[in-house]
Amino acid sequence: MRRQLVMGNWKMNGSRAANEQLVSTFLSLWQSVEGLEVAFAPPAVYLPQVAALLASSKVVLAAQDVSAHVDAGAFTGELSGAMLVDIGCQYAIVGHSERRAYHGESDQQVAAKALACLAIGLTPVICVGESLAQRESDETLAVIGSQLDAVLNVLEPAQLKNIVIAYEPVWAIGTGKTASPEQAQAVHHFIRARLGEQGAVVRLLYGGSVKASNAEELFAQADIDGALVGGAALHAEEFFQICQAAF
Repeated sequence: MRRQLVMGNWKMNGSRAANEQLVSTFLSLWQSVEGLEVAFAPPAVYLPQVAALLASSKVVLAAQDVSAHVDAGAFTGELSGAMLVDIGCQYAIVGHSERRAYHGESDQQVAAKALACLAIGLTPVICVGESLAQRESDETLAVIGSQLDAVLNVLEPAQLKNIVIAYEPVWAIGTGKTASPEQAQAVHHFIRARLGEQGAVVRLLYGGSVKASNAEELFAQADIDGALVGGAALHAEEFFQICQAAF
């Protein structure tokens, strides 16, 4: 059985004081349960602080991005997978729609970042999703299939068990709109089928305005194995309620 995963992506939010308050409040509420993994993905500058705050818990650390460069070198501003592992990260988000939109990341760059993660033992959380225009033009599955294929073309089948895929409809990120459970399940089912024989073991997350009020319905879908949570992850009590809905 696939282990559920709920990951909080803090995006470009936080301060040392706010981080401590958020983590300490969440940990005061959360009791780890078998079958559910919880992760925080703070801004890179706060990774060491959050690692220390989580040290005595079972909540794990994730990075919001990673360099496609595996070897150390003259790559100013980049953070390698080895560096992230060194400070305690177990996951790295790659191909988030905001990275694709604001930084021009291509499907091929996303695939290279996923490979870089796997080379160092870091689990990539590979994001895929369509825009509102693409959904309205009935291009959702074609767009996601293309994004997936870029990754599948460079991975060995045996590596698939070491990745996570997050479906995040771009039109639902930070907008308050959420794909219906049925819409989300349809895309997750498509993704699992596209992965072939290894699809049964790959965890698929939903991301896009996940909140306490809709989490239980989303998690009840057969192919949804958790969530990549944005804004709601900045509120300890609501993030706790989302985690509760996953088991």
